[in-house]
Amino acid sequence: MKIEELLEKVDWKKMNGIVPVIVQDEKGVVLTLGYTDREALEKTLKEGVMHYYSRSKKRIRMKGEVSGNVQKVKEIKIDCDSDALLVKVEQKGVACHTGNYSCFYRKLGEGEKYVGGVDYSLSILKELEDVIKDRKVHPKANSYTNSLFKKGKEEIYKKVGEELVEVLVAEGKDRIVYETADLLYHLIVLLVYNNIELKDVMKELSGRRR
Repeated sequence: MKIEELLEKVDWKKMNGIVPVIVQDEKGVVLTLGYTDREALEKTLKEGVMHYYSRSKKRIRMKGEVSGNVQKVKEIKIDCDSDALLVKVEQKGVACHTGNYSCFYRKLGEGEKYVGGVDYSLSILKELEDVIKDRKVHPKANSYTNSLFKKGKEEIYKKVGEELVEVLVAEGKDRIVYETADLLYHLIVLLVYNNIELKDVMKELSGRRR
């Protein structure tokens, strides 16, 4: 069956264009409840990895686009009313932004179990990347990011070098954190300037672990 035919199986009109998606691993463990629109599902079907529609950010995102914790699709089922999907995936790493394997890691009434949310912290980098990309295409007055793009490669590379030195000479946790944040921002500007995405870097890092 062709992708277009599969997309037509979903009752998008009934659900105002967005349907819930229950995601399980290959052992049947429920990993998360997300949402998809037609475009996100089409990307999922074409690329074989989970894409979600973020209702809060109003954009499509690939699971693990920055962290590398991708969900490789193994099977997709649709419910009897054609308004919800069940997807079985091969989960790489963890599924939850808290660092837990599944988003359903606690019983009602139990306390939080935050074990280090890799996805959550890296999603901030993705959001920053999106803003920097937008500034490159749609300049805004008095934007520091735009001033860097306007000055060009020499200034952008110079700032990355300066910020790296600031990290190296920083003393104390708070100062190191502050300077590292500056370095990451300027490094993403450098990547965007060269039309390189964070996911390209993450794929390279992922490949080195094999």
